[in-house]
Amino acid sequence: MKANLRTGLSQGVNLTPQLLQSIRLLQLTAPQLEQELRQALERNPLLEQEDVADAEADEAAPDADQLEVAAWDELPEPAFLSGGSAGVSGDEDAAARIAEGESSDPRLRLLRLLSLHWNHDDLAIAGWWLDHCDDRGYLEQPLDALLAAARAAFPARAADVGVLRLRLLHGDWPGMAAADPAECLAAQLRALPEEAIRALALRVLASHMDLLAAGDAAAIAAATGAGAAEVAAALAMIRGLRPHPVQAPALDTDAHVVPDVVAWRAGGAWRVALNRRGAPRLRLAEHCERALAGSQHVALRGLLEEARWLVRGVTMRNDTLLRTAQVLVERQSAFLDQGPEAILPLTLREVAEAIGVHESTVSRIVSGKYIQTPRGTFELKRMFAVRLEGAGIAGSAVRAMVKRLIDSEPPTAPLADDVIAGLLARQGVRIARRTVAKYRDQLAIGPARAGQRLAPRQARQECV
Repeated sequence: MKANLRTGLSQGVNLTPQLLQSIRLLQLTAPQLEQELRQALERNPLLEQEDVADAEADEAAPDADQLEVAAWDELPEPAFLSGGSAGVSGDEDAAARIAEGESSDPRLRLLRLLSLHWNHDDLAIAGWWLDHCDDRGYLEQPLDALLAAARAAFPARAADVGVLRLRLLHGDWPGMAAADPAECLAAQLRALPEEAIRALALRVLASHMDLLAAGDAAAIAAATGAGAAEVAAALAMIRGLRPHPVQAPALDTDAHVVPDVVAWRAGGAWRVALNRRGAPRLRLAEHCERALAGSQHVALRGLLEEARWLVRGVTMRNDTLLRTAQVLVERQSAFLDQGPEAILPLTLREVAEAIGVHESTVSRIVSGKYIQTPRGTFELKRMFAVRLEGAGIAGSAVRAMVKRLIDSEPPTAPLADDVIAGLLARQGVRIARRTVAKYRDQLAIGPARAGQRLAPRQARQECV
C-alpha cells in the first residue's frame, strides 16, 4: 500500500464571528436593529447610549472611524450562506435574488426548517414524502403503497424511507405525513409532556376512535375503565390538538411599517437620510476603555472587543444603507417625480458598482428595508427593475402602462390584448400579446373577452 502526498491550492472564506456579525447587521431592518442594540446595551456594560445633542454633533463632524467602510467584497456570496448553487449565470438579473418573504407553500416552509438540522440525503427523501402529502399534511395514498414506491425511488436507502417518514411524523410539525387523523393526533400527543391524561388520550386514539367520533364519553369510560373526570380531561386534550399537521406561516401582528430611509424633495433636488428614530445610538464608554487599556483580564477584553465590533459594524451598516439609498433615489428620480411608468431598468450590479461593493452586499442591505417618500412608503427592492427584453424600458413600467390603458378603457368595450399591444407600439414600446396577458394576470384583471373584471377597479393594487 503506497502513501501519496499531494499539494494543491484552495480558496475559501474564513467566517470569523466578527464577519458573521457584519453579515447579520447588514440584513437587520430598523425594528430589528433597535432590538439588537437595546439588548447589547443591557448585555455589555462597556457600551453606553449617546445623548441626542452629542449624536447630532457627531453627525455634523464625523471622525475617521465613523467614515470607515467595510471591505464588503470579503463577504461570502448569498448562495454560500443559504446553501444554494454558486453557479448562477452572469446574465441572470440579480434583482431576482433579493430575499422574499416566507413561502405560502407549506412543503417549502417545512423543508427550509428541516434544512437547519437534516443532512442533504435525508432532505431528499423528506421532500419525496412531502410531495405525496395533501395540503393538510396527510398522505395522499395508502401507506403500504407509498412505502413500496419510496423504496423503488431510493433503492440505496430502502431501509431508511420508513424511518424518515416517522422522523417527519414526530418532528418539527408533529403529525406531518400521517396516514390518518388518528396517527396525526397521536404524534401531537406524544410531543406533549408525559402524564397520565396523555396516556389515556393515546389509548382512546389507538382503540376507540369510533367512540371518540361519536362523542360518547360514557362508553369510553366503560371501555377504558377510567373515571368520568379523567375521560373528560383526555377528550379536552384531544380536542385541543390541530385537526391537521400543516402549520400556518407566522403572521406579523404589527401592521405598521417603520421606514429605514426617508427621501424628500427640497431645493430642487432629492435628499436622503436614515430614519434614526427609536434605535439607540451606542458608543464605547470612554472611562471603561481607558481603564482596560493595559488590562489582561480575558472576559473584560472580550467584552471590549465585542463592543468595538458592534459599534463599527453598525456604522458600516448604516453607511452602506445610506449610500445605496442615495444611488437608488438618484437613478429613479423620474419614478419618484412622475410615477411607475417612469421607472428605469436598474440592477443590483449597477448599484454595487456605483458604491464600490459587491452586488451580494446590495442584495443584503435592501432586503426587508423600506423607504418613505412623497409617493408612499415601499420596499427598497421595488426601486430595482428588470429591463424588458429587446427594449430600453423596464418591465414594471410597461406593466404600469398596461394598467393605465385598461383603467381608461370604456366599460362596455374593453380592450383586447392585441389592441393594447398596438397602442403601446405607437408609443414606441413593442411587446407581444402574451406579455399583455401576463401583465393582466399579475394585476388580477380578467381578459377582455370575459366582459368583466376578476377584481373591481377600486380594489386593484397600485403598481409601484
